[in-house]
Amino acid sequence: MEKIPLTRAGFDKLDAELKHLKSVERPAIIRAISEAREHGDLSENAEYHSAKEKQSFIEGRVKELEGVISLAEVIDPSKLSGSIKFGATVLLVDEDTDEEKTYQIVGEYEADIEKGKLNMKSPLSRALIGKDEGDSVEVATPGGGRSYEILKITYK
Repeated sequence: MEKIPLTRAGFDKLDAELKHLKSVERPAIIRAISEAREHGDLSENAEYHSAKEKQSFIEGRVKELEGVISLAEVIDPSKLSGSIKFGATVLLVDEDTDEEKTYQIVGEYEADIEKGKLNMKSPLSRALIGKDEGDSVEVATPGGGRSYEILKITYK
């Protein structure tokens, strides 16, 4: 099995979600199923079917998180330097609009574009990896080609 790269923050977030599911959500859904059973005929019991569906989702997510955590390779970006690689925080400027954006290159399980966490498998990340400050990159996006200049690379 291939290791899954995660930052410490990403690993901690997934681990906290797993603990919450096991210690809070799982017991709550077991109680809800038990209460729904007490209402009688299960074939027409919407509460029971809803609770069973939620239980199925919770158990699936627990298995997924356990799998990710078991294969996780926690990488500390603060110990890295040089050209862009996993964990780098990159300040870019769009060469057409002069708009500046900052992204951190992370694994797919912690990616969140709204928070500036860029999946390392995304087209932009793939274009950036291996580049240095001052380099320009061309990226094909669904909205058309974009050009970015790399202003700053940090590892924190």
